[in-house]
Amino acid sequence: MEIAIIGCGLIGKKRANSLRKEDNIAVVCDTKEAIAKSFSQTYQVPYVVDWQEVANYPVDAVVIATTHNTLAEISHYFLQKNIHILVEKPAARNWQELKPVYDTYLAKKQDGVVARVGFNHRFHPAMLKAKEILSDPSVGENMFIRGRYGHGGRIGYDKEWRAKPQVSGGGELLDQGMHLIDLSRWYFGDFNKVQGIAQTFYWDMPVDDNAFLTLQSGTGQVSQLHVTWTEWKNLFSLEIYTRNVKLHIEGLGGSYGTERLAYYHMKPEMGPPDTLIYEYPGADQSWQREWLDFVAATEGKASVGGTLADALQALQIVKTVYEQNPQIKLD
Repeated sequence: MEIAIIGCGLIGKKRANSLRKEDNIAVVCDTKEAIAKSFSQTYQVPYVVDWQEVANYPVDAVVIATTHNTLAEISHYFLQKNIHILVEKPAARNWQELKPVYDTYLAKKQDGVVARVGFNHRFHPAMLKAKEILSDPSVGENMFIRGRYGHGGRIGYDKEWRAKPQVSGGGELLDQGMHLIDLSRWYFGDFNKVQGIAQTFYWDMPVDDNAFLTLQSGTGQVSQLHVTWTEWKNLFSLEIYTRNVKLHIEGLGGSYGTERLAYYHMKPEMGPPDTLIYEYPGADQSWQREWLDFVAATEGKASVGGTLADALQALQIVKTVYEQNPQIKLD
């Protein structure tokens, strides 16, 4: 595939390093010329600073890894040109921005155009193993999820683009919260009742640095989530409870600690459960797995990656929580 990468920051680099050997980067783009030039020199490819100029190059797919305020606009532009897109989450600043992109995609989908959203957490080995386990009917009915995800920021975090609502569209709820919402939906399906608190406790910013959510499905399953930019030791913890099983995923590698999945299976007589621990040390391969899944989708094969519909549903949950917390000023 001939690939364009728009946004040459940390995530753009991760995406470039995740391509297959047979893929080719045709052009890269960043509005900051020094960053675009450095990126292009690393990969020995042309660069531009105006993302619309990418359309002058013959590309099969565009990876969109910009700040939130341009994700939807760029996605819409290339979908209209029948070019596949992989856009980073949250795919837009809000539900209203993404809806017309989704509508265009529905019209283009019949032509074989593929749009995926960068929910790479689905492709961590512990997440995939949990999905496999939950597909076994012996685990029993789904009951509830408890998730926590956070980091502590860094000096000057409240001055970066994520703290500016006109650029980010929201705070931690829209950042790491989108991953936990997506994983909850991936495992349990849709949630139609939403209660949440979005609040700023620590950082001097108009957006939220913590969010607490309770989601409930039409059949009673619950997901209780907390995402935070005040977790002074980085943390990822996702507990999934069914009638017969508890799955506990911890760590994402790196500063979050070794990724592991604890599988607890209740015995008929109850008491201490049968326990199996899976550990996944080593480098994070979720980006490579997600890219292979994206390629499979463009070839008409089965795919489990996040879709625009998934992002739209997650953004609807975010929208509901922000409406419940008018003290968070996003205008």
